[in-house]
Amino acid sequence: MNKVNIIIILLICSQFLNTGEVNAGEVNVYSARKEALIKPILDKFTEDTGIEVNLITGKADTFIKRIEVEGKNSPADLLLTVDAARLVRAKDKGLFQATNSKILNKAIPVHLRDIDNQWYGLSLRSRVIVYNPNKVRANELINYIDLASKKWKSRICVRSSSNIYNQSLVASIISHHGIEQAEIWASGLVGNFARAPKGGDRDQIKAVAVGVCDVAIVNNYYLAGMLDSSQEKEITAAKKVKLFWPDQRGNGAHVNISGAGVLTHAKNKDEAILLLEYLVSDKAQRWYSDINYEYPVITNVYDHSVLKEWGIFKMDNLALSLLGKYNTDAVKLMDRIGWK
Repeated sequence: MNKVNIIIILLICSQFLNTGEVNAGEVNVYSARKEALIKPILDKFTEDTGIEVNLITGKADTFIKRIEVEGKNSPADLLLTVDAARLVRAKDKGLFQATNSKILNKAIPVHLRDIDNQWYGLSLRSRVIVYNPNKVRANELINYIDLASKKWKSRICVRSSSNIYNQSLVASIISHHGIEQAEIWASGLVGNFARAPKGGDRDQIKAVAVGVCDVAIVNNYYLAGMLDSSQEKEITAAKKVKLFWPDQRGNGAHVNISGAGVLTHAKNKDEAILLLEYLVSDKAQRWYSDINYEYPVITNVYDHSVLKEWGIFKMDNLALSLLGKYNTDAVKLMDRIGWK
């Protein structure tokens, strides 16, 4: 057990044990994560601390608007989203407060959390390239920028521009290369689409498997989930493709987070902070790996065989706050160049 987990346990004990009995509290969570992808670990938190978690799931943008409208009367203590851009948006609207948690600041790398301690990354996913090994050699792949080159004409599948993961990828390109170069790149990428964007990331993987396209841009956990699926068709499709980590000799593979922040008018601030601290414990971080196929924000705890098989990769250490800063520019750019 590492020092972070010892501190968490001591804090929990001091806050919630009174003459041997649990002094139960509660915390109210608005979550943009689907219930199946977050509730099990919240239930474990309740088991370990006695703190009840009241969970409402929905769309991040809807929650952001709802919290604005509710104002001081909002029952929510935490907002949890599946990308950094919406955390930045919520902060910009004044919806978060600083937590100043030494546990969170020590456990989570600087580029994966807000500089003002208003939101924190809790798990990682990477936007990777999957390819059909019968049509593409691994040494033909380089990075995201290269996918705009003519050799990939009519060979690429990716979902629509309305998808936040694609918006954040474009925002990262803007951060590194500027809007003008990012627009040139995105225009070339769209010109190489094998078909108009449709479906989710699993659909892009299936399209590569059946030969509709040769490569696709997807989040790593979709491929891992298909490889570990209970549906034989998904396993068969996933085994027909391979994963490539982009830009390993450059900036590294683009990453995004699921993350959360304590809301400005939280009625249960202490419990909310304890929940965030719990979610970066070894137990919780291993759960993210084993169940959601995501990478922990702390190092050396993931055990899932699929993630182990893919090995260690170099990730882009771009401050994720920039994904929010350039989100509007990314959306406008994608609209201009006809990324549907």
